Amino acid sequence: MTNTMMTLSLGSEQSYQQQEVAAQARQHRQYDAEFECWAHGCGVISHTDQTQLQVYELATALLESGHIAERGECYQKLISLDQLCNQAMWLVVHMTYAKQVFLDGRDLAPEYFKRDPQGHTGGSLNMVPAYAGMLALNHLTNTHRDWLMGQGHCVAAIDALQLLTGTALAERRQQYPLTDDGISAFVADFYNYRVRADGKPLSPLGSHVNVNTAGARLEGGYLGFAGLQYVHQPLPGERLVAFLSDGAFEEQRGSDWAARWWRADDCGLVAPVMIANGRRIDQRTTVAQQGGVDWFVEHLRHQGFNPFVIDGRDPAAFVCAIYAMEQHLQHAGDSVAAGKAQYPVPLPYCIADTVKGFGFPGAGTNAAHGLPLGSNPRLGGEALTYFHQGARALYQPLEVWQQAAKALSQPKPVWRPAAVTLNRHEPSWRDKPMSPMAALDQYFVDLVEVNPSLRVRVGNPDELRSNRMNQTLDHLHHRVTEPEAGVSEAIDGSVITALNEEAVVSACLANQAGLNLVVSYEAFANKMFGALRQAIIFARHQKEADDPASWLGLPVISTSHVWENGKNEQSHQDPSLAESLLGEMSDMARVVFPADANTAMAALKACYGDMGTVWNLVVPKSSQPYVFDARQAEALVQDGAICVRGNCAAELQLVACGAYQLQQALLASDRLRQREVAHSVIYLLEPGRFRTPRDEYEAAVLAPDSVCESLFPNRVQQRVFLSHMRPEVLLGHARLLDLGPAHTIALGYVNQGGTLDTDGMLFANRCTWADAVAALARLSGQDPQQWLSAEEWAAICGQGNPYDIIKDPYPPLN
Repeated sequence: MTNTMMTLSLGSEQSYQQQEVAAQARQHRQYDAEFECWAHGCGVISHTDQTQLQVYELATALLESGHIAERGECYQKLISLDQLCNQAMWLVVHMTYAKQVFLDGRDLAPEYFKRDPQGHTGGSLNMVPAYAGMLALNHLTNTHRDWLMGQGHCVAAIDALQLLTGTALAERRQQYPLTDDGISAFVADFYNYRVRADGKPLSPLGSHVNVNTAGARLEGGYLGFAGLQYVHQPLPGERLVAFLSDGAFEEQRGSDWAARWWRADDCGLVAPVMIANGRRIDQRTTVAQQGGVDWFVEHLRHQGFNPFVIDGRDPAAFVCAIYAMEQHLQHAGDSVAAGKAQYPVPLPYCIADTVKGFGFPGAGTNAAHGLPLGSNPRLGGEALTYFHQGARALYQPLEVWQQAAKALSQPKPVWRPAAVTLNRHEPSWRDKPMSPMAALDQYFVDLVEVNPSLRVRVGNPDELRSNRMNQTLDHLHHRVTEPEAGVSEAIDGSVITALNEEAVVSACLANQAGLNLVVSYEAFANKMFGALRQAIIFARHQKEADDPASWLGLPVISTSHVWENGKNEQSHQDPSLAESLLGEMSDMARVVFPADANTAMAALKACYGDMGTVWNLVVPKSSQPYVFDARQAEALVQDGAICVRGNCAAELQLVACGAYQLQQALLASDRLRQREVAHSVIYLLEPGRFRTPRDEYEAAVLAPDSVCESLFPNRVQQRVFLSHMRPEVLLGHARLLDLGPAHTIALGYVNQGGTLDTDGMLFANRCTWADAVAALARLSGQDPQQWLSAEEWAAICGQGNPYDIIKDPYPPLN
């Protein structure tokens, strides 16, 4: 058969199938008046023959399962859905453009429009049918579903539907009653830039999903992370609908692996829905350029998904799609349990094919992303005409949409505990040198064993064994689909391993009802920052709204770090994650530098007792000397710093922040003791607690005044820091400890490195014990050679032998 004949044959086959679908849909319309009434459509919403057949099958399934008494009940609810969907789209466009609304639908005079309209209008219009469809399915099945929206800038769709259906938070319903004045205040507050006296936004409405949006758990401002998180979020018995975008798909890879992770035993039912409108801000998406929906379907099939395409302009299509995905996934899990199938199961995936901004003038254009009319209706002209034209097509009379909202009343959400609880027993404290990572490994396994009810996720970009987490890996195993003999792998493993830092940290961020741990090379952990920051910001807003996050503190362990990873060149020598997280609010992002095994375990214990926070533990994996006993380790975590040696009333002070820096500080102290120079050595575990607070929440976690006064008294005249990080970063954050340039010097990572060992790294960055001694001497007005030998002084001046002050990696053989 020639290519032309084959094309004609396929075309004929498709045409025949379309004719069959049309005939069946027509038959249902002819014999069922209620079905025909719904199929007629409403406003801008019409129903294809394919969707009509899907709705008939849905009604049949709901009838057989006992959710409805007759098919007509389903059709009546879907009529209400169409009416509600139109009215929500009407409200969305008013949120963008108008500051005054009349519920009788009258045309607006130019002065009733905003001077500076704003909104991600096109995407929001596309989200209305999707979210409304989920609400309708909730009602039809009397089952609550959680939701996640990757395109958080489409929040207008969620806020509009929640207000119209009465599912918004109580405070919002009270603030914006469903009257002309109430709705006018609602649209006027959308993108209201006004600020309160305390510097917070005046309006509870935001440009993205926020804590004032009922059911929100993710801002969605960082495109792509919802696609990495949704499969890990719901617990067994829970249901989650994840609204995704084709733009986010190209922003962040890794969502391709969702099918690889899903297991019925520890995952709830997930329904991923991609809104495929084919456009980003000012050009088509890569998916659209590569072949559109057909290309994406084929791509997903190769990744273990079972994709299908629906009409993304029809809310009923979303109802059918979500229901079908859940049924399919439930059946797949049951088949595995019965031994009739194995993981990975094909994960259903809905692609909602639509045009950006469907339902309003300007749809499908670049302008539809934000302001589809191209100009402001306030200025009159064509924009005003098109606005009125579009609004009239969407408008539903007050009594119609209110009855529709009432007809789709929502079931109560599943009850969840106010907070996750954890049994935090005492660690097995150590009194000998050992790897702090190995100590954490043992303690974490102990915590897992005494908390069997908590789902565990370990985020591992790579090399868990190299990072000394052997017992964790042997106990929990890599999650794989085909375990390899002799390797710690299992179908139900709890270690999520992928060479993608964003993907593995997202697995833990999503597991908000469980016990989590992330372990990474420090240099590459920096790639996690965007995902972590999104969670940190959202949790902070929850705290400010007096509804604190309920998830256990998340430990992100940075190891194989700057000072012990010299063999891998400077690409592997980067403390940026700790530095970046120190820039976040210190009550939400805790950055700590354990010095030995006991302080590492004490920090991990404290992390799991802290709710809704991210702890970055910068931990060496090499064996470290025993420095702090159990009491001292817990005091160090509680206070943020501790005196290691000497009298804090002495005028000279060495402050170490980092395990290797502490060892250098102690060597410097040894030399000062030899020279009979009075001094003290302080270990600074958590620099962020010695900063100038930026608000009252941060002030509440600062080190107590008594600690500051005892460890860092005014009597100290000269202070030298030895920092794991870049020295300027430490000084900037620990501002309260900086005595000024004439009295303070900070040593640390100064972007020098290469293929070196730890001592070589210290020398290259001028952060050795000898550099610290010389710095104190200079601050004190002393000649450094009073405290250093000529050879040592020459070495730190770059004119002598480095191995007069550091260890030689290849000492002479005897």
